[in-house]
Amino acid sequence: MTPDPGVLVLAATPIGRVADAPPRLSEELATADVVAAEDTRRLRRLTHDLGVTVTGRVVSYFEGNESARTPVLLEALLAGERVLLVTDAGMPSVSDPGYRLVVAAVEHDVVVTAVPGPSAVLTALAVSGLPVDRFCFEGFLPRKAGERSRRLADLLREQRTMVFFEAPHRTEAALAAMAEAWGGDRAAAVCRELTKTHEEVRRGPLADLVTWAAEGVRGEVTMVVAGAAPYAEVGSDPASLLAAVAELEADGEPRKDAIVEVARRAGVPKREVYNLVHGGERKA
Repeated sequence: MTPDPGVLVLAATPIGRVADAPPRLSEELATADVVAAEDTRRLRRLTHDLGVTVTGRVVSYFEGNESARTPVLLEALLAGERVLLVTDAGMPSVSDPGYRLVVAAVEHDVVVTAVPGPSAVLTALAVSGLPVDRFCFEGFLPRKAGERSRRLADLLREQRTMVFFEAPHRTEAALAAMAEAWGGDRAAAVCRELTKTHEEVRRGPLADLVTWAAEGVRGEVTMVVAGAAPYAEVGSDPASLLAAVAELEADGEPRKDAIVEVARRAGVPKREVYNLVHGGERKA
């Protein structure tokens, strides 16, 4: 007889103070059949601080072995075991290992649940002083300058507040790239060492934060940046269409994308805007 599938539990761990651990975390650590940890050494420190004894099997589950270890953990789940997944800090699968295992579990009708708790994304958003009614999480920016610039260009018109993770030694470069892509006057906040002893939140325009970061940044970093200002609708007459395309191009938007955007805002076919722009060029 095939056993009923087990349960996959994604458990949030403290991003700073161990006292912030959700109450259910200790219970799950003590009773899980398998505890999959991003770093087993950090898991030992956490359980020591919580005064918890892990009775189940402990296995490592990190970026380097995630693909190979997922089938092993899925097998345990299908055998009816309760698998607890924890990362170094925060919620598993949010810029951390876990997504592959969740997908595999869902595909095999395994119950997936979570122990909610600390989140650097939501904590930084809440203390940033920037709009919180609509936001998006963009994770880590690409390390290479060219790829990073392209990603930021794609976000030029994003109106939601944006949250990013960044390594401390790349924070200045990331802020400088944002200032170049979106303007130095865009409001932002850099949240460092959230909930820890040396917690710091720096708020201001991107240009000022670049200057601050030039002195060196330490610790875990989460950046929150205001979205773009709402754009005005565009008139459908030729002069308005041409002016709108020129304005977007001046802001660094590629002409092809500018034409598509103006057509959308004006409610006209993009071919009409294309012909107008390129027809004007031929006449010139």
